[in-house]
Amino acid sequence: MAELPKYFVVRSKALPEVLLKVVEAKRMLEMGKAESVQDATEAVGISRSSFYKYKEDIFPFHESSEGTTFTLTVQMDDEPGLLSDLLKVVAGYGANILTIHQSIPINGVASVTISITMLQNKDRLSEVVEEMESQKGVHYVKMIAKE
Repeated sequence: MAELPKYFVVRSKALPEVLLKVVEAKRMLEMGKAESVQDATEAVGISRSSFYKYKEDIFPFHESSEGTTFTLTVQMDDEPGLLSDLLKVVAGYGANILTIHQSIPINGVASVTISITMLQNKDRLSEVVEEMESQKGVHYVKMIAKE
């Protein structure tokens, strides 16, 4: 049996209410409409434990006529050429790179945030993430949709 993709696009009506509330709580925190996780979770009616359980795994999906914009956060070893290899993966899927931000490496590990727009192959983003994660020296790749 083939391995299932790591990411799925699901209509909001198919999601449990708790996941939608986690997204709303995250939005409130990002917009400054809640000062703390406690305030945000109380406002949407979920427990803090539910928020923390799902906060890294649920996010809104935004799409525009100009393509779909995603932000990928990568933790990787600080090795010459590794970022270049990751950018080649992105380019190989026909995506445009909008921004790149790399932190100062600590203990030989760097965090990189890459925002991309996929004009084509939008349905293949999980493949992009999987291929990036398979690169030697990459610890993980996390995907979040960008508005």
